Amino acid sequence: MTISTRRFHIADFADIEGVPCPCGTARRAFMDVDEFPGTVHVTEISENARKHYHKTLTETYYFLECGPDAKMELNDEIIAVHTGISVVIPPGVRHRALGRMKVLIVVLPKFDPTDEWFD
Repeated sequence: MTISTRRFHIADFADIEGVPCPCGTARRAFMDVDEFPGTVHVTEISENARKHYHKTLTETYYFLECGPDAKMELNDEIIAVHTGISVVIPPGVRHRALGRMKVLIVVLPKFDPTDEWFD
C-alpha cells in the first residue's frame, strides 16, 4: 500500500474554467486548500472593467500583460500600469482596470463572491 504525503498543491490555470467577474473573466485557484489562507486568480480584463470594492478582501494585482494604454482607477485616481508592476488594493478602495490586460491576483483572505460591492 502506498500512502501519499504530498504537502503541496498545484494549479494549472489551463485546466481551470473561467468565470465572469466585474473585471472580465477570472480563473480562480486554491479555493479548497486549507493550508493557504487566500486564492490566486488569473484574470483577463475586458476593455473597461466595472468599478467595485471589497469590504474584507485585499487584492494584490501583478500585471502579466498590458496594452499600451493600460490604467487602473483607484479611488478616482487613474494611474498608468505596465507589465511587471504590482498594486496592493486594500478593502474599501474602489477600483477597476481600464484597457485590456491579463493579471495575476492574490486575494486574502480567500475570495468570497458576496464581497463584491458597487456604488
